[in-house]
Amino acid sequence: MICSIGGESVDIEELTGVIVAAKRATYVGGGRKVESSRSGSHDLAWQEGIWSYRDSYFGGTDFLGQETVWRGGEPVWAMNYYGYILRPDLVDAQRAGETIKAALSAMYGEGRFLGGFEWTGPHGRYVDGSTGDARHFHGREVILVGGTEAYALDYFGGLIRP
Repeated sequence: MICSIGGESVDIEELTGVIVAAKRATYVGGGRKVESSRSGSHDLAWQEGIWSYRDSYFGGTDFLGQETVWRGGEPVWAMNYYGYILRPDLVDAQRAGETIKAALSAMYGEGRFLGGFEWTGPHGRYVDGSTGDARHFHGREVILVGGTEAYALDYFGGLIRP
């Protein structure tokens, strides 16, 4: 599907591929940390051809962030997220992070980044559900430990249009 952004055409499938490649290369892949874009933020960046991406977040155990994709220097897509540990007696930040990285790596291996995905590992069951596509979406990922929601992350985003 082709969408128009600022008079330019963007193929949603191509954009989805760019988002998956960038996400795979940064957080999940232990990617390149770059200079903080805002006081106290942790930033990861990726670039390939005309496409660039930055994930900028605050916090650790509980965290808030934004991912942005640029095409030719113009912002075309963004996602905001807030993740938090609900039950520190069931999962800590390290185990949650290991679970999320492994689950997302498997999902990105399918060439996608949005929900309808489940994965089970040594620290719990990862479940992601969302509505929409790269144009406009919202969703939630959780880690269940023994059937109890121990971690959650809410996210939303989509195309940026002038």
